[in-house]
Amino acid sequence: MNLTVLGAGAWGTALAIHASASHPTRLWARDPAQAARMRSLRRNARYLAEVALPPALQVTSDFAAALRHARGGLLVVATPMAALDEMLRRLPDDLDAGVLWLCKGVQGGTGWFGHEVARAATRATRVGVLSGPSFALEVARGQPTALVAASADPGLVEQAVAGFHAGGMRIYTSADPIGVEVGGAVKNVLAIATGLADGMQLGLNARAALVTRGLAEMTRLGVALGAEAQTFMGLSGLGDLVLTTTGDLSRNRSVGLRLAEGRPLARIVAELGHVAEGVTSAPMVLQRAHARGVEMPIVEAVVQVLDGRAAPEEALARLLRRDARAEA
Repeated sequence: MNLTVLGAGAWGTALAIHASASHPTRLWARDPAQAARMRSLRRNARYLAEVALPPALQVTSDFAAALRHARGGLLVVATPMAALDEMLRRLPDDLDAGVLWLCKGVQGGTGWFGHEVARAATRATRVGVLSGPSFALEVARGQPTALVAASADPGLVEQAVAGFHAGGMRIYTSADPIGVEVGGAVKNVLAIATGLADGMQLGLNARAALVTRGLAEMTRLGVALGAEAQTFMGLSGLGDLVLTTTGDLSRNRSVGLRLAEGRPLARIVAELGHVAEGVTSAPMVLQRAHARGVEMPIVEAVVQVLDGRAAPEEALARLLRRDARAEA
Protein backbone atom coordinates (compact mmCIF):
# COMPACT_ATOMS: atom_id res chain seq x y z
CA MET A 1 0.00 0.00 0.00
CA ASN A 2 1.27 3.47 -0.91
CA LEU A 3 0.98 6.23 1.71
CA THR A 4 1.40 9.98 1.39
CA VAL A 5 1.60 12.32 4.37
CA LEU A 6 0.74 15.94 3.62
CA GLY A 7 2.53 18.17 6.10
CA ALA A 8 6.11 17.93 7.33
CA GLY A 9 5.65 19.18 10.87
CA ALA A 10 6.71 17.04 13.81
CA TRP A 11 3.68 14.74 13.81
CA GLY A 12 3.49 14.29 10.05
CA THR A 13 7.21 13.51 9.91
CA ALA A 14 6.97 11.04 12.80
CA LEU A 15 4.06 9.15 11.24
CA ALA A 16 5.81 9.06 7.86
CA ILE A 17 8.94 7.65 9.52
CA HIS A 18 6.84 4.92 11.11
CA ALA A 19 4.90 4.08 7.94
CA SER A 20 8.00 3.94 5.74
CA ALA A 21 9.21 0.84 7.57
CA SER A 22 6.28 -1.14 6.12
CA HIS A 23 5.00 0.73 3.05
CA PRO A 24 6.26 2.99 0.25
CA THR A 25 5.77 6.40 1.89
CA ARG A 26 6.10 9.95 0.62
CA LEU A 27 6.20 13.02 2.88
CA TRP A 28 5.06 16.32 1.36
CA ALA A 29 6.44 19.63 2.64
CA ARG A 30 4.78 22.87 1.58
CA ASP A 31 8.09 24.75 1.48
CA PRO A 32 10.44 23.54 -1.31
CA ALA A 33 13.47 24.80 0.63
CA GLN A 34 12.46 22.78 3.67
CA ALA A 35 11.94 19.67 1.53
CA ALA A 36 15.38 20.13 -0.02
CA ARG A 37 17.01 20.48 3.40
CA MET A 38 15.27 17.36 4.64
CA ARG A 39 16.46 15.37 1.63
CA SER A 40 19.99 16.66 2.10
CA LEU A 41 20.26 16.30 5.89
CA ARG A 42 17.99 13.22 6.13
CA ARG A 43 16.24 14.75 9.11
CA ASN A 44 13.62 17.42 9.81
CA ALA A 45 15.92 19.95 11.44
CA ARG A 46 13.11 22.41 12.07
CA TYR A 47 10.52 20.22 13.79
CA LEU A 48 12.02 16.84 14.66
CA ALA A 49 15.79 17.14 14.59
CA GLU A 50 16.35 14.31 17.07
CA VAL A 51 15.47 11.47 14.65
CA ALA A 52 17.03 10.68 11.28
CA LEU A 53 14.79 10.04 8.28
CA PRO A 54 15.02 6.42 7.07
CA PRO A 55 16.46 5.94 3.57
CA ALA A 56 13.13 4.55 2.32
CA LEU A 57 11.19 7.73 3.14
CA GLN A 58 10.84 10.07 0.16
CA VAL A 59 10.41 13.82 0.75
CA THR A 60 8.86 16.10 -1.86
CA SER A 61 7.31 19.54 -2.30
CA ASP A 62 5.51 18.47 -5.49
CA PHE A 63 1.85 18.30 -4.46
CA ALA A 64 0.63 16.58 -7.62
CA ALA A 65 3.31 13.90 -7.32
CA ALA A 66 2.43 13.38 -3.68
CA LEU A 67 -1.23 12.78 -4.60
CA ARG A 68 -0.31 10.40 -7.42
CA HIS A 69 1.79 8.36 -5.03
CA ALA A 70 -1.23 7.81 -2.74
CA ARG A 71 -3.45 6.47 -5.52
CA GLY A 72 -5.20 3.34 -4.29
CA GLY A 73 -3.69 3.78 -0.84
CA LEU A 74 -3.85 6.27 2.01
CA LEU A 75 -3.53 10.05 2.08
CA VAL A 76 -2.86 11.52 5.53
CA VAL A 77 -3.37 15.25 6.15
CA ALA A 78 -0.91 16.25 8.87
CA THR A 79 -1.38 20.01 8.82
CA PRO A 80 -2.65 22.13 11.73
CA MET A 81 -6.42 22.52 11.97
CA ALA A 82 -6.25 25.97 10.39
CA ALA A 83 -5.03 24.43 7.12
CA LEU A 84 -7.35 21.40 6.95
CA ASP A 85 -10.00 23.15 4.85
CA GLU A 86 -7.42 24.34 2.32
CA MET A 87 -5.81 20.92 2.01
CA LEU A 88 -9.11 19.10 1.53
CA ARG A 89 -10.23 21.60 -1.10
CA ARG A 90 -7.04 20.92 -3.06
CA LEU A 91 -7.91 17.24 -3.43
CA PRO A 92 -9.33 16.20 -6.83
CA ASP A 93 -12.92 14.99 -7.00
CA ASP A 94 -11.79 11.67 -8.47
CA LEU A 95 -9.23 11.00 -5.74
CA ASP A 96 -8.67 7.25 -5.45
CA ALA A 97 -7.37 7.11 -1.88
CA GLY A 98 -8.66 7.01 1.65
CA VAL A 99 -8.18 10.29 3.51
CA LEU A 100 -7.28 10.61 7.19
CA TRP A 101 -6.44 13.78 9.10
CA LEU A 102 -4.35 14.05 12.26
CA CYS A 103 -5.21 17.55 13.52
CA LYS A 104 -6.88 17.89 16.91
CA GLY A 105 -8.85 21.09 17.19
CA VAL A 106 -11.70 23.14 15.80
CA GLN A 107 -11.77 25.54 12.89
CA GLY A 108 -11.51 29.20 13.76
CA GLY A 109 -14.62 31.22 12.96
CA THR A 110 -16.96 28.28 12.40
CA GLY A 111 -16.05 26.13 15.39
CA TRP A 112 -16.28 23.08 13.12
CA PHE A 113 -14.57 19.80 13.89
CA GLY A 114 -12.71 17.91 11.18
CA HIS A 115 -15.66 15.86 9.93
CA GLU A 116 -17.70 19.08 9.55
CA VAL A 117 -14.86 20.78 7.67
CA ALA A 118 -14.60 17.77 5.36
CA ARG A 119 -18.33 17.75 4.67
CA ALA A 120 -18.09 21.29 3.30
CA ALA A 121 -14.66 21.08 1.67
CA THR A 122 -14.50 17.84 -0.30
CA ARG A 123 -16.65 15.37 -2.21
CA ALA A 124 -14.50 12.51 -0.95
CA THR A 125 -16.56 10.12 1.14
CA ARG A 126 -13.82 7.80 2.40
CA VAL A 127 -12.61 10.18 5.08
CA GLY A 128 -11.81 9.89 8.77
CA VAL A 129 -9.54 10.83 11.64
CA LEU A 130 -6.48 9.18 13.19
CA SER A 131 -6.04 10.28 16.80
CA GLY A 132 -5.00 9.24 20.28
CA PRO A 133 -2.27 9.77 22.88
CA SER A 134 0.86 10.37 20.83
CA PHE A 135 3.89 12.60 21.19
CA ALA A 136 5.62 12.84 17.82
CA LEU A 137 9.12 12.26 19.16
CA GLU A 138 8.18 8.95 20.77
CA VAL A 139 6.45 7.74 17.58
CA ALA A 140 9.49 8.68 15.51
CA ARG A 141 11.71 6.72 17.90
CA GLY A 142 9.50 3.65 17.53
CA GLN A 143 8.33 3.67 21.14
CA PRO A 144 5.02 1.85 21.81
CA THR A 145 1.97 3.93 20.87
CA ALA A 146 -1.74 3.17 20.48
CA LEU A 147 -4.02 5.22 18.22
CA VAL A 148 -7.62 5.03 17.06
CA ALA A 149 -8.81 5.38 13.46
CA ALA A 150 -12.41 6.61 13.26
CA SER A 151 -14.70 6.87 10.26
CA ALA A 152 -18.21 6.13 9.14
CA ASP A 153 -16.54 4.00 6.43
CA PRO A 154 -15.50 0.63 7.92
CA GLY A 155 -13.26 -0.05 4.94
CA LEU A 156 -11.22 3.07 5.64
CA VAL A 157 -10.50 2.20 9.27
CA GLU A 158 -9.38 -1.27 8.22
CA GLN A 159 -7.13 0.37 5.64
CA ALA A 160 -5.67 2.51 8.44
CA VAL A 161 -4.95 -0.66 10.40
CA ALA A 162 -3.18 -2.14 7.38
CA GLY A 163 -1.20 1.04 6.93
CA PHE A 164 -0.01 1.74 10.46
CA HIS A 165 -0.54 -1.30 12.74
CA ALA A 166 3.06 -2.50 12.84
CA GLY A 167 6.15 -2.38 15.00
CA GLY A 168 5.50 -0.37 18.15
CA MET A 169 2.20 1.05 16.95
CA ARG A 170 -1.24 -0.44 17.59
CA ILE A 171 -4.29 0.87 15.73
CA TYR A 172 -7.78 0.46 17.16
CA THR A 173 -10.92 1.25 15.16
CA SER A 174 -14.02 3.31 15.87
CA ALA A 175 -17.24 4.21 14.06
CA ASP A 176 -17.54 7.42 16.13
CA PRO A 177 -15.46 10.15 14.45
CA ILE A 178 -17.45 12.83 16.28
CA GLY A 179 -16.41 11.52 19.67
CA VAL A 180 -12.81 11.00 18.61
CA GLU A 181 -12.57 14.57 17.29
CA VAL A 182 -14.26 16.18 20.30
CA GLY A 183 -11.83 14.33 22.57
CA GLY A 184 -8.84 15.41 20.52
CA ALA A 185 -9.87 19.06 20.56
CA VAL A 186 -11.07 19.48 24.14
CA LYS A 187 -8.10 17.70 25.73
CA ASN A 188 -5.83 20.46 24.39
CA VAL A 189 -7.87 23.11 26.23
CA LEU A 190 -7.80 21.03 29.41
CA ALA A 191 -4.03 20.67 29.10
CA ILE A 192 -3.75 24.45 29.31
CA ALA A 193 -5.83 24.29 32.49
CA THR A 194 -3.58 21.68 34.09
CA GLY A 195 -0.50 23.62 33.01
CA LEU A 196 -1.92 26.64 34.80
CA ALA A 197 -2.58 24.55 37.91
CA ASP A 198 0.88 23.01 37.86
CA GLY A 199 2.47 26.41 37.27
CA MET A 200 0.58 27.79 40.27
CA GLN A 201 1.83 24.79 42.30
CA LEU A 202 -1.68 23.74 43.28
CA GLY A 203 -0.59 20.13 43.78
CA LEU A 204 -1.42 16.69 42.45
CA ASN A 205 -4.89 16.65 44.04
CA ALA A 206 -5.84 19.68 41.95
CA ARG A 207 -4.43 18.14 38.80
CA ALA A 208 -6.41 14.93 39.32
CA ALA A 209 -9.58 16.95 39.93
CA LEU A 210 -9.06 18.98 36.74
CA VAL A 211 -8.44 15.89 34.63
CA THR A 212 -11.48 14.08 36.01
CA ARG A 213 -13.91 16.98 35.83
CA GLY A 214 -12.45 17.95 32.47
CA LEU A 215 -13.28 14.49 31.17
CA ALA A 216 -16.86 15.06 32.34
CA GLU A 217 -17.02 18.34 30.41
CA MET A 218 -15.58 16.71 27.31
CA THR A 219 -18.12 13.89 27.47
CA ARG A 220 -21.07 16.24 27.97
CA LEU A 221 -20.16 18.24 24.89
CA GLY A 222 -19.48 15.17 22.78
CA VAL A 223 -22.79 13.50 23.64
CA ALA A 224 -24.64 16.74 22.90
CA LEU A 225 -23.01 16.77 19.45
CA GLY A 226 -23.97 13.16 18.70
CA ALA A 227 -20.98 11.19 19.99
CA GLU A 228 -21.07 7.96 21.98
CA ALA A 229 -20.26 8.43 25.68
CA GLN A 230 -18.05 5.32 25.76
CA THR A 231 -15.68 6.87 23.20
CA PHE A 232 -14.42 9.28 25.86
CA MET A 233 -13.20 6.42 28.01
CA GLY A 234 -10.93 5.32 25.16
CA LEU A 235 -7.68 6.39 23.55
CA SER A 236 -8.90 9.65 22.02
CA GLY A 237 -10.65 10.72 25.22
CA LEU A 238 -9.18 9.64 28.53
CA GLY A 239 -5.97 8.35 26.96
CA ASP A 240 -5.06 11.54 25.14
CA LEU A 241 -6.29 13.65 28.05
CA VAL A 242 -3.96 11.94 30.52
CA LEU A 243 -0.98 12.23 28.16
CA THR A 244 -1.49 15.88 27.26
CA THR A 245 -2.27 17.09 30.78
CA THR A 246 0.72 15.38 32.41
CA GLY A 247 3.43 14.98 29.75
CA ASP A 248 6.40 17.34 29.63
CA LEU A 249 6.32 17.24 25.80
CA SER A 250 2.80 18.74 25.73
CA ARG A 251 2.73 22.13 23.98
CA ASN A 252 -0.64 23.04 25.45
CA ARG A 253 0.41 22.21 28.99
CA SER A 254 3.50 24.34 28.36
CA VAL A 255 1.24 27.27 27.45
CA GLY A 256 -0.51 26.95 30.80
CA LEU A 257 2.76 26.71 32.70
CA ARG A 258 4.06 29.89 31.08
CA LEU A 259 0.80 31.76 31.59
CA ALA A 260 1.06 30.95 35.29
CA GLU A 261 4.47 32.63 35.26
CA GLY A 262 2.84 35.82 34.03
CA ARG A 263 4.18 35.74 30.48
CA PRO A 264 1.98 37.33 27.77
CA LEU A 265 0.19 34.87 25.49
CA ALA A 266 1.56 36.34 22.25
CA ARG A 267 5.12 35.86 23.47
CA ILE A 268 4.39 32.29 24.60
CA VAL A 269 2.97 31.31 21.23
CA ALA A 270 5.89 32.91 19.39
CA GLU A 271 8.46 31.15 21.56
CA LEU A 272 6.88 27.70 21.18
CA GLY A 273 7.75 27.40 17.50
CA HIS A 274 4.94 24.83 17.13
CA VAL A 275 1.15 25.11 16.99
CA ALA A 276 -0.63 24.74 20.35
CA GLU A 277 -4.15 23.96 19.12
CA GLY A 278 -5.76 24.57 22.51
CA VAL A 279 -5.14 28.31 22.26
CA THR A 280 -7.32 28.76 19.19
CA SER A 281 -9.71 25.90 20.00
CA ALA A 282 -10.70 27.10 23.49
CA PRO A 283 -13.09 29.93 22.51
CA MET A 284 -14.60 27.86 19.68
CA VAL A 285 -15.19 24.87 21.97
CA LEU A 286 -16.90 27.16 24.47
CA GLN A 287 -19.01 28.65 21.67
CA ARG A 288 -20.17 25.18 20.60
CA ALA A 289 -20.94 24.31 24.22
CA HIS A 290 -23.04 27.45 24.75
CA ALA A 291 -24.96 26.75 21.54
CA ARG A 292 -25.93 23.31 22.91
CA GLY A 293 -26.57 24.47 26.46
CA VAL A 294 -23.60 22.47 27.77
CA GLU A 295 -21.83 23.70 30.89
CA MET A 296 -18.01 23.66 30.67
CA PRO A 297 -16.67 25.73 33.60
CA ILE A 298 -13.03 24.62 33.24
CA VAL A 299 -12.98 25.47 29.54
CA GLU A 300 -14.63 28.80 30.33
CA ALA A 301 -11.95 29.57 32.91
CA VAL A 302 -9.21 28.84 30.36
CA VAL A 303 -10.86 31.15 27.82
CA GLN A 304 -11.02 33.95 30.39
CA VAL A 305 -7.29 33.60 31.12
CA LEU A 306 -6.35 33.40 27.43
CA ASP A 307 -8.44 36.49 26.69
CA GLY A 308 -6.85 38.40 29.55
CA ARG A 309 -10.22 38.83 31.29
CA ALA A 310 -9.01 36.97 34.37
CA ALA A 311 -5.67 36.26 35.99
CA PRO A 312 -5.04 32.58 36.74
CA GLU A 313 -5.71 33.20 40.43
CA GLU A 314 -9.06 34.85 39.65
CA ALA A 315 -10.13 31.99 37.36
CA LEU A 316 -9.24 29.50 40.09
CA ALA A 317 -11.24 31.42 42.70
CA ARG A 318 -14.33 31.38 40.45
CA LEU A 319 -14.08 27.63 39.99
CA LEU A 320 -13.74 27.07 43.73
CA ARG A 321 -16.80 29.23 44.44
CA ARG A 322 -19.07 27.02 42.35
CA ASP A 323 -21.91 25.32 44.20
CA ALA A 324 -21.63 21.69 45.27
CA ARG A 325 -23.53 19.19 43.11
CA ALA A 326 -23.91 15.49 42.31
CA GLU A 327 -20.91 14.11 40.44
CA ALA A 328 -22.87 12.25 37.75
